[in-house]
Amino acid sequence: METKKLGTVRTLLRIFPYAKKALPRIVLGTIAAILGHMFALAIPGYLRSLFDTLESNTTSDTLLFAVFAVLGMGLLEAVMVLLRRWLVLTPGTHVEAGLRRALYAKLQDLEVAFHDKWPSGQLLSRASSDLSMIRRWLSFGLVLLVANLFTIVVGFTLLFSYNWLLASVFFVVMSPLWILGFRFEKEYHVIARMSQDQAGDLATSVEESVHGIRVIKSFGRGSFMTEKFARDALKLRGTELNKAKMEANLWFYFSTIPSIATAIYLPLGVWQIVEGNMTIGLLLSFILTTRILHWPIDSLGFLLSMTIDARSAVERFFEVIDTKVDITDPEQPKTIKEPKGRLVFENVSFRYADAPADQTDLIDGVNLEIEPGESVALIGITGSGKTSITALATRLYEVTGGSVKLDGVDIRDLSREELRSHIAMAFEDSTLFSDTIRNNVLLGRPESTEEDLAQALEIAQAGFVYDLPDGLDTKIGEEGLSLSGGQRQRIALARAVAAKPAVLVLDDPLSALDVDTEAMVEDALRTVLKATTALIVAHRPSTVQLADKVALLQDGKITAFGKHSDLIATNDHYRYVISSLDAAGKMIEVNK
Repeated sequence: METKKLGTVRTLLRIFPYAKKALPRIVLGTIAAILGHMFALAIPGYLRSLFDTLESNTTSDTLLFAVFAVLGMGLLEAVMVLLRRWLVLTPGTHVEAGLRRALYAKLQDLEVAFHDKWPSGQLLSRASSDLSMIRRWLSFGLVLLVANLFTIVVGFTLLFSYNWLLASVFFVVMSPLWILGFRFEKEYHVIARMSQDQAGDLATSVEESVHGIRVIKSFGRGSFMTEKFARDALKLRGTELNKAKMEANLWFYFSTIPSIATAIYLPLGVWQIVEGNMTIGLLLSFILTTRILHWPIDSLGFLLSMTIDARSAVERFFEVIDTKVDITDPEQPKTIKEPKGRLVFENVSFRYADAPADQTDLIDGVNLEIEPGESVALIGITGSGKTSITALATRLYEVTGGSVKLDGVDIRDLSREELRSHIAMAFEDSTLFSDTIRNNVLLGRPESTEEDLAQALEIAQAGFVYDLPDGLDTKIGEEGLSLSGGQRQRIALARAVAAKPAVLVLDDPLSALDVDTEAMVEDALRTVLKATTALIVAHRPSTVQLADKVALLQDGKITAFGKHSDLIATNDHYRYVISSLDAAGKMIEVNK
């Protein structure tokens, strides 16, 4: 179901399954709001009877009672307002928190391909401003909209009971407001959605600028990025101004037309008093009732705009929630009780979803067997698909043909959680989290002992962490940018080793290390790789030396497989790739 094709009411109703627990208090809050309005509407009726029965000998006690009666009804109205606020504010925050949890869980469940396409700023704006808008609408907009509409219906019923002629005049003059409201809904929804999308794009710009601040500064493009941001901000400002103009126009009509209606019916009321068809008390009651209705009628303008903003927010929320998860767990997942680590690629094919239809598969029939405890280096020219193969092993992406098997079990028959408990990855681009060193290293195996932690850090040559201000409990900055590239890579490698997987996938995790550190890490890794199956993407000849065997990826296939010494003696393309790696490695060392 596509939310954007639904009407406003049906769209907003989609949010109520997430608000079930809050509904009782929201309903009670609405009732409290209605009761408050009813106490207000009762005052004109009481004053009518008072004025119509006033006589020259009316005592002060009668007037005093009337004063206290009106005061009492006013106080009851105020109590109902306080009760409404108390009832609805807290459950609204719980609903917002629940929506945020649901959105975050969905984002974690969605495959990497989804995150490749969606700008992070758009997701952030949905998780923050959109959900806050939904919470405000549930706690305030919805409650007042229902209460005010109910009050308007009751108010008009009272007006017709007072005097059908004046009420008819008032109703006819007010009728254009409903037409204006209908037109407003259709036009405002488009611009409200545009505003929220532009706010998401602006958030993306900010995030990209913050994450890329080193690049921006190194190229001296700060002023250019500032100007670009200013243009995007001005575009959003223009959209917001258009929203404000539409709201102001609607507010003008909702404020002005009731006053015009009063100006028309008031002379008619005076005329009816002169003719003896109406009492002064009745006219006073009629006027006071229309003034009490003034706020509910005036409020429809901004309540309507808030409702449409909430509709757009709900649409944007469900655009993520409704996204189909293509990589899912099987209904009856299999288990591997004692994983040995035999990893097999059987006629595996893969292409990215947005690849042109006439383009051949990036991975086109790969066959590769890695025995338990065996390490295989995967090499090939740039763009040959090495990293894509490693991503297929943990189902970050799904094969489009063939299968990947772990210990004879198709990895699609395993739950994602179990699969990823048996296979750990270390990426070239080391992503760390704004947390302690300890929690970053133990991310894949939080139950690890201090001995396991120390061993993983030793293998990764990450002993520098003990010299940080708080040692292992030092909290590193966002994405670990407070550390050097080599330090981040060593912590990421320690994270993969600490997970103690049956299969270790290394996507060139040593690229940022100097020669000496790399050599020490490689020596330590050899100890680990003796007992662990490993698939290593190699971008330098030294990394190839880590592996027992080498697989050459060419034109989407494994065209050669064997020991490094055998392949370099017999395969021309292998010698070309190795020489390319050697040249690139020397260039990296010179740059260092």
